[in-house]
Amino acid sequence: MTKTIVITGAGGVLGKHVARTFAERGDNLALLGRDKGKLEALARDLNLPADRHIALEADLSDGEAVRASVDAVLSKFGAIHGLIHLVGGWTGGRALPDSDPKDLAFMLSQHAFTTYHLFRNLAPHLAGSREGRVVVVSNPVASQPVAKSALYAAAKAAQESLTLTLAEEFKENGLTANVIQVRSIDVKGEGKGTTPAEIGAAILYLFSTEANKVNGARIPLY
Repeated sequence: MTKTIVITGAGGVLGKHVARTFAERGDNLALLGRDKGKLEALARDLNLPADRHIALEADLSDGEAVRASVDAVLSKFGAIHGLIHLVGGWTGGRALPDSDPKDLAFMLSQHAFTTYHLFRNLAPHLAGSREGRVVVVSNPVASQPVAKSALYAAAKAAQESLTLTLAEEFKENGLTANVIQVRSIDVKGEGKGTTPAEIGAAILYLFSTEANKVNGARIPLY
């Protein structure tokens, strides 16, 4: 059966690689991001026919925008089987006394609120499929903060808590939700982080039937 996978942050380097991985698997893709032109260009690069993809420009920190996006995906494909949440963004480099409350609000918007709105709108549909999959890419600072990373760490910790709570609330419905933690993404193959290929392979495994019992896990990939 062909499955429909929602990929957020699809226009980024990691998003493009993950989209290619799941396109090659034969899935329908819902590509979400802030630049529809980039998303449509990605679909062309992947040689995806119109009936296998939808590109949606949306501010995922806006609950109504997320609801509208989910409705559009359901209208086209009828069901949603997976979410791969790759929205990035980092603000830091200052000790707490020197930090700006606006930066904390931005980090929470990027990581916590996007996740909250996505889960709130997608969870019933993912659970209804009886085989739903959710993967969020995070950072080990969420559970092991380092100096001058408080704002990012706090937002990522909130994101991870939402993910692990989702895993508990819907585990009887066949839905799994897991976190992959990476310190940095090595886009140039310099051996200084985790490569998009390594992350993509881990996500692909979590979407497999072999990973049916992997739920509510923080998976270190660094």
